[in-house]
Amino acid sequence: MVHILIVEDQAIVRNGLKMIVEQEPDFEIVAEASNGFEALAALENHHIDLVLMDVRMPEMNGIEATKRIRNRFPQIKVLVLTTFDDEEYAFEILKDGANGFLLKSAEPHKLISAIHSVLEGGLVLHEDVAAKLMPKLLKKSPPSQPVHTLTERELDVVRLVGEGKTNKEISEELFLSIGTVKNYMTHILQELDLRDRTQLAIYAVKNDLV
Repeated sequence: MVHILIVEDQAIVRNGLKMIVEQEPDFEIVAEASNGFEALAALENHHIDLVLMDVRMPEMNGIEATKRIRNRFPQIKVLVLTTFDDEEYAFEILKDGANGFLLKSAEPHKLISAIHSVLEGGLVLHEDVAAKLMPKLLKKSPPSQPVHTLTERELDVVRLVGEGKTNKEISEELFLSIGTVKNYMTHILQELDLRDRTQLAIYAVKNDLV
């Protein structure tokens, strides 16, 4: 069973999300919060696998909440849901470690698919947001480590992460076991001094690996 926390300040939206998500037999909403402070408190009291995070909320918004969650609970996935297709929000929240950014206008089946993808290690971006993010990601900045410190196979893994592939999809494309892919991921993140898969995906785009 996948335990999910909904963080959304509008009760009617929370209820709608809960109805959609719990149609999936393996998904359970175990806690709800109306702002970032309540979300952090819920994470202290519940076992959570994934957070559905709104952006604009009172007291503590989704950007700050995501940053704190990723620092304190790095194993928990964060999928951002918002009505605002502002690329600035997406860019900031992805830099802070969110695993995906989806507009609330997305069809219910896309939300379920996005949750599955994030849980499997993928990076999810709504197509409208991705189109606006690309110019920012393509602005070159000095990499934290030269790309040539990685082996050819490691570069293959980085490229596929940049394409949003999950560990399972990477293993199938490169004919590797999932365990081997995970080992590659651990070594690559250490080698490049990156925190998580999202930062690695941004790194892949900035270094023309995608």
